Amino acid sequence: MGRDTSTLEVLPPEVPAIRGDRTRPSRQGVLSDYLALTKPGIVIWLLITAYCAMVVARRGIPDLALTVWTLSGLGLSAGGAHAVNMWYDQDIDRVMERTKRRPVASGRITGRNALTFGMVAGVGSFVLLGVAVNWLAAASCLAGYVFYIVVYTMWLKRRTPQNIVIGGAAGAFPPIVGWAAATGHVGFTAWLMFLLIFMWTPPHFWALALYKQEDYRRANIPMMPIVRGARATKMQSLVYSVLVLAVSLLIYQTGNVGPVYLVVAVSLGLAFIGYNVALVKEKANPDKWAKSTFQFSLLYIVALFVAMVV
Repeated sequence: MGRDTSTLEVLPPEVPAIRGDRTRPSRQGVLSDYLALTKPGIVIWLLITAYCAMVVARRGIPDLALTVWTLSGLGLSAGGAHAVNMWYDQDIDRVMERTKRRPVASGRITGRNALTFGMVAGVGSFVLLGVAVNWLAAASCLAGYVFYIVVYTMWLKRRTPQNIVIGGAAGAFPPIVGWAAATGHVGFTAWLMFLLIFMWTPPHFWALALYKQEDYRRANIPMMPIVRGARATKMQSLVYSVLVLAVSLLIYQTGNVGPVYLVVAVSLGLAFIGYNVALVKEKANPDKWAKSTFQFSLLYIVALFVAMVV
């Protein structure tokens, strides 16, 4: 029986930070905190998928100027969305071990400053992409920005165990942005790339949630392992891993990628399924395969997009 999510407490987004007695931070420290506010590790991953989509769309290396403007605009948008996310989620970030050292949660950056930074970055990204690239790329990027903040962060995350399933669309927009930037339109292959990331997100993030259950339980976030249990989560992850392989093979059928991609897609896709099978079978030491599956999922999606380029 699943847990009744109606009993989960929705915490208010703004909780005053406790700063304590501290010396004034250095300029380098402030810049480092604002960089952390953008979640640079995730931004880099998003930029990789967008650039790979640009290369596939152009069937070659895109112009340097186009690449710089596109990736700069996308990076600004993604970083801004992450900043707004940290403003809104500062209350739950403070009670989770994984997130309590984030700049807003720890009080190094105020919620107001994070919100301002994120909103300015989002608007700046839209204008930059519209003027320097094209308005379709700008609109696609803005759609991802709004989806991540409004649909995922503010609506789904605290209310349903399907938060990651639906919210995963936010991280799937970069290939659309890259394709639109390179061609001025959005092709069928770009939508398949979107679908690939959309299907990949649940098994990727649920693996993390499996070994971070206590964090989410303390924060009253209805993640799938808490609401439906570990077994149901693992079985659904396995189903999604099969769907990911299927979508990756559909991309080959478009003719926009070659035999190297096919070999990588089949090999790594079967390996991803294998990790999830092992996750389902695991009984002792429940963190072992969850951590391994999460780590492999990161390698898998990056390798797949790089193989598209090759």
